[in-house]
Amino acid sequence: MLNKNTSKKLIILLILFLILISMPVPIFAEQGKDDYNIFYLMEIMAIIQENYLYDISREELIEGAIKGLFNKLDSHSEYFTKEEFRNFIEKTSGDFVGIGIYIGERNGHIKIVEVIEGGPAHKEGLQAGDIIVEIDGQNVAGLTVDEVAQLIRGEENTYVNIKVKRNKKNIVYEIKRQVVQMNPIKYYTIDDNIAYIKISNFNEHTTENLERVLKEIDKKSITNIIVDLRNNPGGLLMEVVKSLRFFIPEGPIVHVKYKGGVVETLYSTLKEPKYNLVVLINEYSASASEIFAGAVQDTGAGKIIGTPSYGKGTIQMLLPLPYGDGIKITVGEYLTPNMRSINMRGIEPDIVVENKDDEDLQLKRAIVYLRAIEKFVTQL
Repeated sequence: MLNKNTSKKLIILLILFLILISMPVPIFAEQGKDDYNIFYLMEIMAIIQENYLYDISREELIEGAIKGLFNKLDSHSEYFTKEEFRNFIEKTSGDFVGIGIYIGERNGHIKIVEVIEGGPAHKEGLQAGDIIVEIDGQNVAGLTVDEVAQLIRGEENTYVNIKVKRNKKNIVYEIKRQVVQMNPIKYYTIDDNIAYIKISNFNEHTTENLERVLKEIDKKSITNIIVDLRNNPGGLLMEVVKSLRFFIPEGPIVHVKYKGGVVETLYSTLKEPKYNLVVLINEYSASASEIFAGAVQDTGAGKIIGTPSYGKGTIQMLLPLPYGDGIKITVGEYLTPNMRSINMRGIEPDIVVENKDDEDLQLKRAIVYLRAIEKFVTQL
C-alpha cells in the first residue's frame, strides 16, 4: 500500500511523464500506446519490488525514475531530492541555517577549511585548520564530509557541541545555529590606485556587497580595479547583470535565447564607466562569470586576463515541487553583447597568462597592465 506522500510523488511522476509524451513530436502510434507506457512503467516498478533481492522502497524507485527522465537531458538539468534541493537553494541564495563553516577532507581527517567572518563559529573561536573530532558526542572518524555536515546542521536557535583538535589539544565548543549570510565578495587595495575584488559566486548578496565595496573604493579615489572571477562557478543571472551595471557602458549586457527563438536582452544604463578594469578568469570560471567576462570584453569596458573559461553558456530554471524536492532544467542559452555563443567554447582572454603553482602570474600581469595605463594617462 502507498502512503500519502508516496502516492502523491507517484502522481507527480505520472504527470511529468504525461507532459513529456504530450510534447509536439511526431506521433507514430495510437494515443492508447501512451497510456500503456505509463502502466508499463508501474508494472516494472512492481516487478522490482516483488523480486529484487535487496530492500528498496517504492519512493526510492520513484525518485530513481524521475532522475532517469533527467538523464536524457543535458548535464545541467537535474532532479533534486528534498535534501539535495535544500542544499542547492542554500548555495544559490547565500543564506543558510548553520554555524558558518566550510569543511573538507584532508589526510583522512575532516577539517574546517574556512570560517565565515561574523558567523556563529567565528564568534565562538573556531579556526580554519581545526580538525573535527566529535559532533554532539559522536566520533566522526570514518564519516564522509556530507555525513559530518548533516550532523552539524539543525534547526535555527538550537545548539551543537563540536570537539576539535588544534595543536594536539582537544577543545569543545557549544555553538548556536543561526542564519548565516555568505558574502561572496572579498576586497583589498593593492596600492594607492588599484583595488582587488574577488567574487566567489553570484548569489543573492553579490550586488549589495559589491556596491558597498565600490563605495569604499570611490571614497579612496581609486580608479583601477581587478575583478577576480577565477574558480567562480556562476550563480544567478540577475545578480551578474546588476553587478555589470556598475562597469558596462549603456547598451546590451547579455542576450538570452529561449525555446522557439525568442530573445530577451538585458541592458546597462551606465552613461560613463569610471574604472579601468581587468577581469581575471580561468578554466573554472563558468556561467555567470562568463556573462561578466563576455560583456566586459565585447563592450571594451576592460581587459580579460588569464586562461580560457569553462564554456557553460546555458541558463537553467529552478522549480520547487510540492513536497520539498525540485528540478533544475535548461531553458535558454545566453549570448554576449555581440551575439557570441560561448557554450562549449568559453571566453578567450585578451591576454593569455598561465599561472604557476607557487606564483600568481595572472594577478601580477593585471597589476602591470593597470599601472601602464595609469602611467600613460599621467604622461598625457
